[in-house]
Formats: sequence, C-alpha cells, structure tokens
Amino acid sequence: MARLGFISLLVLFHVVYLVGKADSTPPRHSSSTKFIKASCRETQYPALCVQCLAGYARSIRQSERQLAQTALAVSLSRVRKAESFVAKLTKVRGIKPREYRAVKDCIENMGDGVDQLGQPMRELGHTGRAFGQEFMWHMSNVQTWVSAALTDETTCLDGFSGRLMDGNIKVSIRRRVNNVAQVTSNALALVNRFTTKHRAAAAAKDP
Repeated sequence: MARLGFISLLVLFHVVYLVGKADSTPPRHSSSTKFIKASCRETQYPALCVQCLAGYARSIRQSERQLAQTALAVSLSRVRKAESFVAKLTKVRGIKPREYRAVKDCIENMGDGVDQLGQPMRELGHTGRAFGQEFMWHMSNVQTWVSAALTDETTCLDGFSGRLMDGNIKVSIRRRVNNVAQVTSNALALVNRFTTKHRAAAAAKDP
C-alpha cells in the first residue's frame, strides 16, 4: 500500500512538472493537437480548454487518460496560483475589514480546492489496471472530488456579493476565480469523457 502511495506521488509530480514545462512549449499542428481540439469541443469553454492543453500535445498524444490527468494538473496549478494571488490581497493598503474577511474566506476555499484536486489526480493513477466496477468506483471518486473543488472555487465569491463589496479587490478576485472555475469545469468534462469512453470500450470488448 505504501509503495502504491509512493508511485502515485511520482505520477503526480511528473504531471505537474509537465504542466510547468509546457507553458513555454508552442503547440504543434499534429494528430495530438487535433485530438485535444476535438476533445475540448465537449467542454463548456472549448477555446480555453485548447489554450490550456495544446502545449501538452506531445505528452498527451491521443490518450484519454493522459488528457484527463493533464487537465486536472493544469487546474490544480491554476488554483494554487489563484490562492497565492488572493493571499497577497490581504496586504493591500486600505483594504476594508469586510473585504479582509471575505478575502480570508476565499483563501480558505481555495486551499480546500487544492486539496480536492490533489485527490483525483492520485485516484486517477489507480485506474491503470482497474476494470468494470472497480474502474467505475475510482472514477466516481474522481468526479466527486473535482465537483467539490469546483464548488469551493465558486463559493470563494460568495463573500463579495452586494454593492458594498464593489471595488478593485472584488474585480481582481472575480476575474481570477472565474478563470480557475472555467478551467476546473473543463477538467471535469474531460474526466467525464474519459469515463464514458472507457466504459464504451469495455462494453464493446464484452458485449
């Protein structure tokens, strides 16, 4: 069990490393890029999906699993950056007490989102040799955690509702959080796609 946990961490670190490296890698017009574009059409924000994932075409190739895992890694990276960005806003000069409280609540929600997204990446690593009900059990866990992360992200904005909270801090956080939520929404859609494709392939082999 400990060995499985260690292997899962290696997979997680490898994918996150690829995410950091691909920021400077220009997308190539290849079958892999076409695969990413076709897959992204099933997301709610297809243009953003392609923008986030095209740089990883070389590692994704045409793997549904790798596509879903990379999308989760990108989402996790975005949430971490958003959490860091929001944390800096607590030190903005002239911040009002109610803004400060809302920012602190948002930081907590973002932290929860980081935890929630770390879980499905590890869980997805356990699906390599899983089939049937075992595979579906793992994927159900992945879907639950990603959905929870999406809820945490959008909940971050709850503390800024109403005109009294209008201002630069609210605008800055809303822009960042909306982007993160869209990326996570796309990741969830690609996780769902992977689940559906895997189930269909299994059914075709064993009618």
